[in-house]
Amino acid sequence: MHFTRVRDLVLTGLVTAVLVYLLVRVLYGQMPPLPTFAGVTLLVLAVIEGGLAISLRSRIRNPGKGRPLQPLTAARAVALAKASSVLGAIMLGAWLAILAYVLPRRDVISAADDDWPSTVIGVICSAVLIAAALWLEWSCRTPRDQDNQPPGRSSGKIG
Repeated sequence: MHFTRVRDLVLTGLVTAVLVYLLVRVLYGQMPPLPTFAGVTLLVLAVIEGGLAISLRSRIRNPGKGRPLQPLTAARAVALAKASSVLGAIMLGAWLAILAYVLPRRDVISAADDDWPSTVIGVICSAVLIAAALWLEWSCRTPRDQDNQPPGRSSGKIG
């Protein structure tokens, strides 16, 4: 299994952004108002994954201290991180598409002015989720893997 590639996340986000933007152009008048804190759920996931990354990293780096880390636990954490980074990319693309639609229309459409804060919160929370997921994935590498590759390179294998 390979670690998540940033280019895959960018491609996922761009495809989502284009599709959502086209849908919003057609259906914006029929959409209900966006809840202001709709994106905060993604922030909650990011905080949980950040805490998990801290815990797992210390257990991987210091195997003699505390409870030993089972390989299956690390594999599950990497699977969670991969899924979360893809979710974050999809949601970031969606929120950016809505932001691209409502931002220039804030002065003309009152609903766009009301939806503007929701989209900004969604964009920020999505980006934080992507960062936390990538950090969790990076934290699950063994010290040997972390020493051999810089953080920007994500083509290593688990193990």
